[in-house]
Amino acid sequence: MSNQALPRPRFNAPLPEQETRTVLKLESPTTPLLPGRVSEIPDALFGWAMRLCGLAVVALLGLIVYQLVVGSELSWQAFGWKFFGQSDWNPVEDRYGALPFMFGTVLSSLLALLIAVPLSLGVAVFITEMCPRGLRGILSFTTELLAAIPSVVYGLWAIFVLVPALRQYVQPFLAKAFGWTGLFSGPLYGYSMLAAGVILAIMIIPIVSSITREVLSVVPQHQREAALALGATRWEMIRMGVLRNARAGIMGAIILGLGRALGETMAVTMVIGNRPEIARSLFAPGYTMASVLANEFTEATGDLYLSALIEIGLALFLVTIVVNALARLMVWSVTRGQPAKSLA
Repeated sequence: MSNQALPRPRFNAPLPEQETRTVLKLESPTTPLLPGRVSEIPDALFGWAMRLCGLAVVALLGLIVYQLVVGSELSWQAFGWKFFGQSDWNPVEDRYGALPFMFGTVLSSLLALLIAVPLSLGVAVFITEMCPRGLRGILSFTTELLAAIPSVVYGLWAIFVLVPALRQYVQPFLAKAFGWTGLFSGPLYGYSMLAAGVILAIMIIPIVSSITREVLSVVPQHQREAALALGATRWEMIRMGVLRNARAGIMGAIILGLGRALGETMAVTMVIGNRPEIARSLFAPGYTMASVLANEFTEATGDLYLSALIEIGLALFLVTIVVNALARLMVWSVTRGQPAKSLA
């Protein structure tokens, strides 16, 4: 082999002119795409528009409160705070008290929750955890369809179906089995506080069950798998791995259902009996604040009568605020201000 040195390759040789790449001269990143004056105006308009949207809700609420307070001023001057503690309602003698209506509103709403919440939770758990995949969509659509039915249709159905069924079958059974409690005694009219609670429960089931189903569906799947891997049964898995993590959302669903029950008017008016009295028995007729407004507002001829009805509307507004505040307190007592923690 020849010891003659081989020529070294020249790696730093310039590329041919046709292979050189053109370097694009980019603009400075600090250069604005649009002139400053043009870009600031839409942003400022958008900010003010969003502020106005937020303030509009507060202003609307303030206008409602102002109108209720002004309209009930005559009743305030005549009765004061005693209006909320009196049970006498006599338009002929101009004696008014809102206690029977407040009692009927709260009792019918609590009775509706007592009936609807267990059933709604059962429907939500069955659809998300136990229902075959092919039937989930059908059952979900059927449940949510109940929320689209007008309240007056519920009232008509209650008059022709629910009230006769309660009068002939349910009320005699309850009177025979639990009449000793005093809650199920008296004449069997059918039109009663019990009928109002049942129709309200049917109306709030789609709200509570739909929201609960959405809350249960977002619980992480590993919570279920971890509980089953530790040897838990299906009920223990649902109770500890699913319901425990979704308790704050379930409370929110119950709050929304309660809000619907408090303000319902037509269906309750058609079945509750519309008698301004406070009775221990659920078979007795009753009255709610929304029902008395629907029934007697057009009949109010005197100024004091009309002012008393407006004050009942104010009382309904206050009861709604108090109930929602108590519900918020219940949510805080469960979560301690923190979101539901996972078991992992």
